[in-house]
Amino acid sequence: MSEALTPPAAETGFDRVLGFTIPERDARGRVVRLGPVLDTVLSAHDYPPPIRHLLAEALVLTALIGSLLKDEQGQLTMQAQTQAGIVDLLVCDYRGGEVRGYVRHDAERLAALGANPTLKALFGEGYLAITFDLASAGERYQGIVPLEGDSLAQACESYFAQSEQVPTMIRVAIRSDKQGCVGGGLLVQHLPEGEEGRERLHVQHDHPHWEHVKALAGSLRHDELVDPALSMETLLWRLFHEESEVRVLSGAPLSRGCRCSAEYYRSVLAKFGEEQLAEMRDEAGKIVVDCAFCSKLFEIAA
Repeated sequence: MSEALTPPAAETGFDRVLGFTIPERDARGRVVRLGPVLDTVLSAHDYPPPIRHLLAEALVLTALIGSLLKDEQGQLTMQAQTQAGIVDLLVCDYRGGEVRGYVRHDAERLAALGANPTLKALFGEGYLAITFDLASAGERYQGIVPLEGDSLAQACESYFAQSEQVPTMIRVAIRSDKQGCVGGGLLVQHLPEGEEGRERLHVQHDHPHWEHVKALAGSLRHDELVDPALSMETLLWRLFHEESEVRVLSGAPLSRGCRCSAEYYRSVLAKFGEEQLAEMRDEAGKIVVDCAFCSKLFEIAA
């Protein structure tokens, strides 16, 4: 359901994506604020602060980009990978409002970097891959860009510019304190030749409509994104209340959605031959599977 933006009466707080469009400017966007869901995902891992911050940013981006999917059974996977970086793998995905993620890193090398390492220091030379799996259509497509810039958000902007050819602005903020972790994000895009559903004949990054929307969205402060007292409707009202029409679309609630289970792993192991299974079994005859996303161990009996 969509509605015109008026001085906010409804209040959307944590763990929900709010979609919006600005028809006169051929623009669409998403705003999200993660709270309890972020804490749930992060609590499964004993990550040091820089890695917690990195994963929190990645989860916000995953929720923003994944919510663009029209296919309810579709999945968005974001993967940042290097060969010799301190962080050699970061994986997050989104499906039907469920998000999950994990980071693989070298703890000793990370400790030598100090409290606030740069993206370059964490990854070195790497790449960002964004994959859309459209279940209903049986289609899958992927874009890969160098992992450059000061943040994962900038790398995602490069993905949309290079792979999708859609002018995109993304802002992400993370705040951690004794009460927990809060992550907020805003994504705004310009879709020439119609909002959605029509072929984009050309892309103008300097189109006056896009310049206008980008300037308004760029006035957003990081502290506004993570302020729990500021609803997402209020945030959009502050940014775009001078526009003649802004349509707001309430999104589905977000949750932590690790899909691991003993039944799932049994189905995977059933595809292996007896010789391979024998190599996997421990002395008790069980195969122990470690889920990287939720840090759970599953003992699969012989």
